[in-house]
Amino acid sequence: MKQEFSRHEINAPDAPQTVHRRYAQGIEIRNVSHTLYISGQIPVEADGARPSGFKAQARLAWRNVERQLAAAGMSLDDLVKVTVFLAGYEYRDENAAVRFEIMGDRMVALSTVIAGPYDPAWLIEIEAIAAA
Repeated sequence: MKQEFSRHEINAPDAPQTVHRRYAQGIEIRNVSHTLYISGQIPVEADGARPSGFKAQARLAWRNVERQLAAAGMSLDDLVKVTVFLAGYEYRDENAAVRFEIMGDRMVALSTVIAGPYDPAWLIEIEAIAAA
């Protein structure tokens, strides 16, 4: 008999709690049959167009994450781990606002790193892991 896929948020009570409460300290996945590792998605369209401004770049990077998920038959609901790379600390609040807009109440394990992305024109890069 095949065991059912399960997903559980992990927030150990004896460890520091999340800052914004919109992510989990860990996501436990059991009996997964489909895993997708998404390389860093950048704020660039397929034709090379890149928007200016942080929020537009963040929305596009998230859209590119969604495109990779869709190509694998998955959605944002399947994300379990997200790492966001920001070009500077000054983008922290705008990043959180766009992530809340895109992710809604979906909980993932999350890391945000202040480190300039590969191309200095990019203000954000997002990598992710999805499981179903």
